[in-house]
Amino acid sequence: MRFHEFSFRVRYGETDQMGVVYHGNYAQYLEMGRVEWLRTLGISYRDMEENGTMLPVIHLQINYKRSAKYDDVLTIRTMLKKKPLVKIEFDYEIYTESRELLAEANTVLAFIDIATGKPVKCPDYILDKLKD
Repeated sequence: MRFHEFSFRVRYGETDQMGVVYHGNYAQYLEMGRVEWLRTLGISYRDMEENGTMLPVIHLQINYKRSAKYDDVLTIRTMLKKKPLVKIEFDYEIYTESRELLAEANTVLAFIDIATGKPVKCPDYILDKLKD
């Protein structure tokens, strides 16, 4: 299925006193990967929400291999696991600039109608973009 890679540099504020990235920041890194994956399809979270759909995370799993450090350039590889229905699932790999694997992760998000708070099927405009 589709994948996207996005690179960025670790900021000082994302690290602890030893210069190691705090584990909780990895969830934000995954979000960055997901947002950029959607953006390459021409879809933004803002547009999705303006169209009445939100996409909360309902499952998050991270398998840490090594620590990222201050000023490292990281690459997040975001991969759509399967065609979305009411949920959308992504696998991720986070690498250093030298392609050393730091973490593997998985998230599942649900399409939710903002007005009702109930699950809905993946919007057709997203499914249409995935056919390309």
